[in-house]
Amino acid sequence: MSNNKSFHKLITDAKIAVSGKSGCGNTTVCRLLADTLNLRFINFTFRTLAKEKGLSLEEVLALAAKDDSWDREVDKRQIELAREEGGCVLGSRLAIWMLPDADLKIVLTARPEIRAQRIRDREGGELGKTAEFTAERDRQDHERYARIYKIDNDDYSFADAIIDTENKNPEEIVKQITNELNKKLSSL
Repeated sequence: MSNNKSFHKLITDAKIAVSGKSGCGNTTVCRLLADTLNLRFINFTFRTLAKEKGLSLEEVLALAAKDDSWDREVDKRQIELAREEGGCVLGSRLAIWMLPDADLKIVLTARPEIRAQRIRDREGGELGKTAEFTAERDRQDHERYARIYKIDNDDYSFADAIIDTENKNPEEIVKQITNELNKKLSSL
């Protein structure tokens, strides 16, 4: 097998974990990254579970605040999908923690006001209410992750790269991630 074919095999088998809070661009970036690298895109979220159960996202979040089984179900399903054979891009708030053997761990960030604006632009509503809802969701997520998994989802010290998404378009972010992946795989 030539070096080029070997390297291509490393990429097609790569497992990439991308984390970030709501409004950082996770879904958009992960979908584009998966398409670019021809990998499976995995994004099983509370929103996905809410659709499956015929509930609103707000209803599922309220249930999850009182019952850890909702978090465990979402996380279990994501990891099962990620562990299937072949490469993937796992995009979730906890991806870098839940897939510790990922070949590349990326965190996407943006200031709270930018995130709220993006969420409002995507889902509609009043910016102030969206910002309040997002801040409360961040607080609840942080508390639950610490309680359930002993994870501090504000500690990205072990990530391969932290990317501020505020002034970059999805294509620029994907290019930065693919550069990180190439550097990491080239060093193997």
